Amino acid sequence: QVQLVESGGGLVQPGGSLRLSCAASGFTFSKYYMQWVRQAPGKGPEWVSNINTGGTSTKYADSVKGRFTISRDNGKNTLYLQMNNLKPEDTGLYYCARSIDSRAVIPPRTYWGQGTQVTVSS
Repeated sequence: QVQLVESGGGLVQPGGSLRLSCAASGFTFSKYYMQWVRQAPGKGPEWVSNINTGGTSTKYADSVKGRFTISRDNGKNTLYLQMNNLKPEDTGLYYCARSIDSRAVIPPRTYWGQGTQVTVSS
């Protein structure tokens, strides 16, 4: 059973930074691509970034490219998202998810965590 627990969200001013973490259990973490998905209030989910099993290949949505960095620690079964130069439009619930494959495709909600709130506001 996939269990994903996100942490690290909060309120930050525009231009600030946050680091999200996701603790994974219930599956062999190192064997799966992982990703981050976000959902702004009143909008549908948006794919943010993914990372391959070894952490050597990453992809990003154009909206976050150059500002966000995804990484993983397979020894700790943990996924990370470093977010810099945050903008108000980055506000939303951020979910860690186990990917279906290498594509930038959002998996079914069964494979998501419960989410952590990120609010960017002055």
